[in-house]
Amino acid sequence: MAEGDAEIALDALVVGAGFAGLRALWGLREKGFRTRVIEASDEIGGVWNFNRYPGARCDVESFDYSYRFSEELEQDWRWSERYARQPEILAYINHVADRFDLRNSIDLSTRLESARYCEKTQVWIVSTGSEREYRARYLILAMGQLSRPKNTIYPGQENYRGRVLYSATWPRDGVDLSGKRVAIIGTGSSGVQMTPIVAEQAEHLSVFQRTANYSIPAANAPVTDEEDAEIKANYRQRRKDARNSPSGLGFIPNGKSALDVTPEEREREYEKAWHKLGFGFALTYKDILLDLESNRTASEFIQRKIAAKVHDPVLREKLTPQGFPFGTRRPSVDDGFYETFNRDNVALVDLAETPIVEFYSEGIRTSAAEIPFDVVVYATGFDTFTGSLLAPAIIGRHDVTLAEKWEAGPVTQLGLAVNGFPNMFIVGGPGSPSLLSNVLLSSEEQLDWLADLLVHAREHGIGEIEADEAAERAWVEHVNERAAETLYLMTPSYYVGAEMPGKPRVFMPYSGGVRYYRRIIENVAAEGYSGFTLR
Repeated sequence: MAEGDAEIALDALVVGAGFAGLRALWGLREKGFRTRVIEASDEIGGVWNFNRYPGARCDVESFDYSYRFSEELEQDWRWSERYARQPEILAYINHVADRFDLRNSIDLSTRLESARYCEKTQVWIVSTGSEREYRARYLILAMGQLSRPKNTIYPGQENYRGRVLYSATWPRDGVDLSGKRVAIIGTGSSGVQMTPIVAEQAEHLSVFQRTANYSIPAANAPVTDEEDAEIKANYRQRRKDARNSPSGLGFIPNGKSALDVTPEEREREYEKAWHKLGFGFALTYKDILLDLESNRTASEFIQRKIAAKVHDPVLREKLTPQGFPFGTRRPSVDDGFYETFNRDNVALVDLAETPIVEFYSEGIRTSAAEIPFDVVVYATGFDTFTGSLLAPAIIGRHDVTLAEKWEAGPVTQLGLAVNGFPNMFIVGGPGSPSLLSNVLLSSEEQLDWLADLLVHAREHGIGEIEADEAAERAWVEHVNERAAETLYLMTPSYYVGAEMPGKPRVFMPYSGGVRYYRRIIENVAAEGYSGFTLR
């Protein structure tokens, strides 16, 4: 491609240069498709490029949260910790881009502003706010589920004289918090990971909590040479186990019910899982997320563990999650979160009791007090699943936008395609395992399947691939049926769109598991891509 080309003709245009976008580029290029990636940032890495806050790390083990497409890459890359920190993950992403010569097919600082499908030519016409226009047969949206931060603002914030930061757009050059009075608003994954680190740096830290959530210790540790060698000697089996598990993690879940064992055995199993499984704690027994009584045994175990960590009885009560089953909000994985509240320089502000009224010039005014701060950090999360997909103007048949199509909530076929938007595919979107799984493994499953579909279309002279409306309705019904078998619907969370005011309350991901989802899409392919019209 010549520099400054006003129009670029491609087989496929991928939006997003995170894990999924780079994997799409590699896979499609291997199949001989002319492919480029556009990325809004001036660096690759997706969520791991932006989320540079203190303590940022993955809640899936490093050996599982990594690409499986190259055995040589698996063997050569050396992870330093069980749960990698953000800098190491970003270094891995950059290594992959360099190793497989991906950078020359990525256009940085190029934001998708609009994409319009031309029915006459069967191509997507993509505008990016520059003179450059892309025309691609296939549009692949790999923008991520956690890439549209909430723009949280309280009244009076414009009058505040301190510094306001957002965990999802943390400054690349870091922030010196030593000697500062710091507020962290939010106790989701970012807030939980950040709190122990900031507490060690700051003069004083106040953590603003709306709802106490369950958090499991990361059980993080350096990866020894012996562990590294053992895992790499059996990596193919570990990958197979992950693909055949409900969540895409690299171990075989327990097939027993929590109610089928004695209380003593259950306590032993929970104790082992507490010190080892991290995010996988929910798989200690097969029905923790399916049966309320089984879930109660896990919830009560975790509540006891939290109680043992927090010395002050009032704080202990406020930090202990109550009123919803464990796992129905995505649990955090922490490294000393609860113990941090035993420090003299850390306070908890319970927003249920004393909500934020407004900012004032020196800090935050709650319903009970004025609290001065030098730095306020929003760790309030994202417009999950649909935020990044609905931000640009994506226009399909008959000038219908994706936002209009999804006005009552997202509808997809297999979480991959949308009726009325031919030749457009979504990676990790609503209706797929996505954030209920090891999202990197799920993305690779989808992208391998998609590459085979596009090869099939090329070999059979097919110019247009579109999800059938009836299949789309059937898939949404199936997603809802599987969700109704679980406990997820009992709790307002981002799984059901509750993280944003005015967002449709529908269940977003697919809860049937990684293995079952793979079998479904494999059957669709074996049936000649049933549920799709290939023209």
